[in-house]
Amino acid sequence: MAITLMNPAGLVEVDAYRQVAIARGSKLVFVAGQVAWDADGVTVGVDDLAAQVEQCYLNVGTALAAAGASFEDVAKLNVHVVDWTPDMMPLLMEGITRAAAELGVAPVPPATLLGVAALDVPEHLVEVEATAVID
Repeated sequence: MAITLMNPAGLVEVDAYRQVAIARGSKLVFVAGQVAWDADGVTVGVDDLAAQVEQCYLNVGTALAAAGASFEDVAKLNVHVVDWTPDMMPLLMEGITRAAAELGVAPVPPATLLGVAALDVPEHLVEVEATAVID
């Protein structure tokens, strides 16, 4: 495996992600921000943050697989949520948990969560981008 995830002493442990990823490999995979579109371009889960998060993570998984990678190879995630407030965290985690169950992985690489004013279209509530390292 090209990625080792860790929580170093002196940094807070967060269940949703690890603080550091150490990458060893020869190929970088950059996955564009994935929104809650299905394969036909139809938005999944309009007005349902958990459903959209789940679809975004599934889309990232599909993109990674096409490059010969998986969530185990992800060194960094960026998550953008429209009008983010901390009380939205349970819905975010619900979507991640459902996607993780379907993908059979625990997607916990270092992650940055950003609140944004808007995304590409009004019905999209979240966008997830990934960087992976593979041999």
